[in-house]
Amino acid sequence: MLTGIRIVEFEALGPAPFAAMHLADLGAEVIVVQRRGGAENPAKGASGLLDRGKRAIALDLKDTGDLGIARALIRSADGLIEGMRPGVMERLGLGPQQVRDAHPALVYGRMTGWGQEGPRAWQAGHDLNYLGLSGALFYGGLPGAVPGVPPTMLGDIGAGALYLTVGMLAGLVQARTSGVGCVVDAAIVDGAQHMMALLRSLGSAFDTGARGRSLLDGPHWSRCYACACGGHVAVQCLEPKFYALFLDKMGLANDPDFAVQFDPDQWAAQGVKLGRIFAENSCAHWVGIFDGTDACVAPVLSPDAAAQDAHMAARGHGAGSALPAPRFDGAVLPVGTPPRHGQDGDAILAELVEKGLL
Repeated sequence: MLTGIRIVEFEALGPAPFAAMHLADLGAEVIVVQRRGGAENPAKGASGLLDRGKRAIALDLKDTGDLGIARALIRSADGLIEGMRPGVMERLGLGPQQVRDAHPALVYGRMTGWGQEGPRAWQAGHDLNYLGLSGALFYGGLPGAVPGVPPTMLGDIGAGALYLTVGMLAGLVQARTSGVGCVVDAAIVDGAQHMMALLRSLGSAFDTGARGRSLLDGPHWSRCYACACGGHVAVQCLEPKFYALFLDKMGLANDPDFAVQFDPDQWAAQGVKLGRIFAENSCAHWVGIFDGTDACVAPVLSPDAAAQDAHMAARGHGAGSALPAPRFDGAVLPVGTPPRHGQDGDAILAELVEKGLL
């Protein structure tokens, strides 16, 4: 899908390499600039998964010669991705203004937690901090409970990497039509705050500013329940017709305690009663009851168990898989191989010389 697009990625942690991997999955040529003399980045994991499909060159950006190679690489590229703290690339002489003067069509992607400006821009932080400040974590639990710790994919990937990917694609389209690139400031706090638009719009009739009273974070029909086996089921039957089917399958169709679906004052008591019912039987029991229905109930599976699920297997997922997404014309895109540290350096240098950039 992105054949002919070249992205230069300056090695960082978490969401920036994920966004670059996503673009590589989509067919872009991604060259990751690794640290010369360094080992494999441990934060990327032993599998090197986030570098799959990329080419690798190792450079010392404090060395004048290697810095010249980095600048030549940037001039050869359509886009750049970096995940440093604000000001780091500028101090290296590789900031947006410093490189776009010679390459105005460049799309310069910047991945941070707090953004490029603001009182916290230069502070350290992690996924949970960004979710907390943005307001997203407010919805991460039931009333009276400490907000839960969501999977890091919510902030780093959902609010961070995927927003950077979308921003890069939008910038590349603009550059192709106008010849003018842009700087993409992808901040996790911005993405997390933006993602709440759907929840806030749905909950506007109920949300009073208190936890557990918006449409998707408080209802008895929108939460997880523990089963007798120690497993859990996830219930979220929002639409009345699905809620009615859920009650029917639970044997509660005529129970007056559940007659009203959208009264926040009843949700706590309704949730307690459902909790007692679910705890009477195993997860397998409940999955058997709801399997094949539109009641919007699913088991909460571990990653290993998910690999054994019939639906996931039918989609091609297996143990430890991270297949490219989305799919185009029903096909799964091929998965590239992670490069060894700096393995493509000689070939990349030869190409830059051939193009007259070195």
